[in-house]
Amino acid sequence: MIGTIVNTCAIIAGTVVGSLLNRGIKEKYKTAMYNALGLASLMIGLNAAITNMPKSRFPVLFILSLAAGGVAGTALDIDGRFRRAVERRSKAKAGRSLADGLSTAVLLYCIGPLSMLGPVISALNGDNTFLYTNATLDFVSSTVFASTYGMGMILAAPVLFCWQGLFYVVAEVSSSAVSEALMAELLIVGGLMITGSGLSLLNIKDCKTLNLLPSLLVPVAWFAAASLF
Repeated sequence: MIGTIVNTCAIIAGTVVGSLLNRGIKEKYKTAMYNALGLASLMIGLNAAITNMPKSRFPVLFILSLAAGGVAGTALDIDGRFRRAVERRSKAKAGRSLADGLSTAVLLYCIGPLSMLGPVISALNGDNTFLYTNATLDFVSSTVFASTYGMGMILAAPVLFCWQGLFYVVAEVSSSAVSEALMAELLIVGGLMITGSGLSLLNIKDCKTLNLLPSLLVPVAWFAAASLF
């Protein structure tokens, strides 16, 4: 749970820093921070995918996973629904409220491959790299949020802790059902999704990474089906 604890503390620290700033951070500094995080995401995502490719028993499964998951996610319009939900909660510029900020922040902190896959990898492999990366992203985001909405944004921290803790506990309980081969496939797919997030942060290509979330279910379904034969 150390990765989740660090992620939670990063939000708390970012909220404190943002509250002390007491005004919006200049756009050029936001851009600089997100450029740095985008490059880091590219490196971590590609490293995860490339490192685990030699461990794959089905070298084309990640292609099938991304294609099938992308189609399913696009049909469900996960990315569009998420963006509309965020926009609805942050639209009122004149009458900004803590509720607006919290609802937007919770969505941003909790929904994404780093926040969802990170606790699973941590529970199964003891590797907190994804969670530490997510913690850095959330530190920047929470600083920006708190500079606008105030110290009350700290309430998003326990929500994230419970969310990631749920994924961690489920992975711990079902660890015997997750083989090294399945974990390798999940890391390949998840790594490429994180790479896509990095491209989006750098404004190179909007890969609509959220639409790819169902891709993580394809290797699970594949191995479950394979175990029946």
